[in-house]
Amino acid sequence: MNFDKLFQAQLDTLKQEGNYRIFAELERKCGEFPRVTNHSKGQREVTVWCSNDYLGMGQHPKVIEAMVSTVQDCGTGAGGTRNISGNAWHHKQLEAELADLHHKEAALLFTSGYVSNWAALSTLGSRLPNAVILSDALNHASMIEGIRHARCQKVIWKHNDPEDLDRKLAALPANATKIVAFESVYSMDGDIAPIKEILDVCDKHGAMSYIDEVHAVGMYGPRGGGVAEREGLMDRITLIEGTLGKAFGVVGGYITGSHALVDFIRSFASGFIFTTALPPAVAAAATASIRHLKESSYERDMQKRQVARLRARLDAEGIPHERNPSHIIPVMVKDPVKCRMLSDILMEQFGIYVQPINYPTVPKGTERLRFTPGPLHTDEDIEYLVLALKTLWKQCAIAHAVA
Repeated sequence: MNFDKLFQAQLDTLKQEGNYRIFAELERKCGEFPRVTNHSKGQREVTVWCSNDYLGMGQHPKVIEAMVSTVQDCGTGAGGTRNISGNAWHHKQLEAELADLHHKEAALLFTSGYVSNWAALSTLGSRLPNAVILSDALNHASMIEGIRHARCQKVIWKHNDPEDLDRKLAALPANATKIVAFESVYSMDGDIAPIKEILDVCDKHGAMSYIDEVHAVGMYGPRGGGVAEREGLMDRITLIEGTLGKAFGVVGGYITGSHALVDFIRSFASGFIFTTALPPAVAAAATASIRHLKESSYERDMQKRQVARLRARLDAEGIPHERNPSHIIPVMVKDPVKCRMLSDILMEQFGIYVQPINYPTVPKGTERLRFTPGPLHTDEDIEYLVLALKTLWKQCAIAHAVA
């Protein structure tokens, strides 16, 4: 059998639908972000508008110094899984910092936010008696994968709808161990969950609450603990999951909760037990980033300013974007081919890098360009971006927003 022919047939279909992904070859340079070198076609400087390094902490001198000095002190890799030879003092320092950030008793590190969701949810669902995981309809793929591997009963409730969650919980048998999984900031539409109302429903039915704050940690709350910190709700949440790879500017994922909960995941989650640990230098850099953002609001304040400025300028030019209370600005195109084309033209003609967001990441007909302004984007960067979008909206005959 010609396996390559089978592979290529599906790839060709993906290309015809406009959903084939092409990765730009970008090189970041210290001190120059959001400007990077694009190596895809020769070499050219471009401005990144879609990074999840939301606050530019991957460029922060404290974070860089912590990583470099720890490499010089400890070397590069961790040396193995944490249970064999890779349990570094730097890991314990970082876990203590994360537990403090979320006002929890303990924390546990993973190699990515994807792995922390997959490992935690699959372990909870597979080992707790009569477990039922109730999942928000728009939860991230990592949560969906974790629930699938849990092989327990799954119930999907309407997105950000506490009343539907209430009905679904009420329909479960009395002996069910109920786990409600949801996010705080949803990364594609940028909407924010009604956390208090969801927790009220969880309390009413004796359900465990599991919140994914990956797009919120570092960004919201007086110390960067996320939306739950901003709203004074962290103490009511059973498990808070987050990432080190977005606003904190490094890489890795984590969970926080009670000592018993974290020890339970540490002891039974295959995604933790059998995975090589994060390098000590990564843990040290993340610790430095978290400590800085606990004390500094400058990065968050500047990021909020630039988000508001870009939204106002898009409104002034009639460029359609999703209204939401977060830092994520989805500019709606609603056509996969045009979305890909706009992304290509922005890169090639204007030196602006933003990836098209197409199916299956978002439903068909909701394709968009997802912009994430940060504190390192200047006012001039914003004006240039809006000018480019205004020009392309006319050239490509894309509908403007209705005033």
